[in-house]
Amino acid sequence: MNLNAVREQRAAKVAEMRQLLAAAEGANRNLTADEQTTFDGLKTAVVDLEGQEARAQFLVDAERRMVGNPVADRPFADLQARVNVVDVLRAAMEGRSLDGAAAEFHKETETRTGRKAQGVFIPMAAIETRVSTTSSASEIVPTDHRPDQYISPLRNALLARRLGVRVLSGLTGNVSIPKHGSGLSVGWVAENSPLTPSDMTFDSVTMTPKHAGGITELSRQLLQQSSPDIEQLVRDDLAAMLAKAIDSALIEGGGANEPRGVLASIGTNGGVQSATLDPLNWSNVLAMIELAELENASPSSWLTSPSVSRRLKSEPMLTSEPAGFLLERGRLAEIPLHVTNQVPLVNTSNVGQIILGDWSQAMLGIWSEIDILVNPFESTAYSKGNVQVRAMSTVDVALRHPEAFVVADDIDTTISSET
Repeated sequence: MNLNAVREQRAAKVAEMRQLLAAAEGANRNLTADEQTTFDGLKTAVVDLEGQEARAQFLVDAERRMVGNPVADRPFADLQARVNVVDVLRAAMEGRSLDGAAAEFHKETETRTGRKAQGVFIPMAAIETRVSTTSSASEIVPTDHRPDQYISPLRNALLARRLGVRVLSGLTGNVSIPKHGSGLSVGWVAENSPLTPSDMTFDSVTMTPKHAGGITELSRQLLQQSSPDIEQLVRDDLAAMLAKAIDSALIEGGGANEPRGVLASIGTNGGVQSATLDPLNWSNVLAMIELAELENASPSSWLTSPSVSRRLKSEPMLTSEPAGFLLERGRLAEIPLHVTNQVPLVNTSNVGQIILGDWSQAMLGIWSEIDILVNPFESTAYSKGNVQVRAMSTVDVALRHPEAFVVADDIDTTISSET
């Protein structure tokens, strides 16, 4: 008994019933005797199919709960990978219930988090990378189309999670993580002399839920007629709404209702360290690395903006002899450097900043996977036959050891040969 097949049969019967009623209403008459007989037969079939649907759904739920059942034992990560975002949007647009991996993930997430979604839960992994209408994305409407060659918008590089940030998922209440403060002191003493007592102190790193969200509009035709490749395009659209906001909060943050990121934590309570790269030279680069190493941190990568990267590529390592440039082959002082517009300039257009850090010391806490709510009745979207999609997520950012990050915010991005 296939649940999807039963639902499709029921939908077909209901459509036939609507056609009978529409034909009678169009002729301004009641159903004829033959039409009434047909209508009653369809009604009986729909009732029977509803019973089959209920039994099939019960079996799906029971099998999921069975001990040793492959579906129940399947790793949660595998379940996330099988969720099709477009199927979720289509179901909401057509008023259908979820089924398959999407329904299983939604129920499992509600069970794990203890909260009900306003819409439908989809995995955070679904957006870890904006197509709006078929008029702006005509390449994906089937007519010898090549969706694999779709030209997507250029976006800010979303790098934070790829830098090695620790991700804590499935959170419920506020989070407080114990942190070592100061340790025992050790000294040398003479024979029979007492040791100086000392105590260990502890601190904590806390995270509380903060909400990010966005709204986009998708055309009904796009969701109904496009090829399976639209799945990735819709995921990209949702990524543009949420991943950029989360990355920005992790890198900078500190605004109203935002988590406090690296750049917003400079010098606060013994936090992120400050350095200078004015003048920009090899000696100051090494001094910046030294600041991190003096705190026993092992910097994993640099993060900066395109204008700073350009200046680094044009600055000789040493002026006294040819030794290449500061940034070569994507590495600065043998440490990888990543570039994104998410690292803002400072005040003026020609002063940039760069972050050096051990990114495993940054944490991204996730209370809610992506919560999708489809609204086909919003007035503007409705008038065009489109659907409005709202995506929200609840996260926070914390730095385990802020001193593992060093920031220089005084880099002159002007290249001397051009001034």
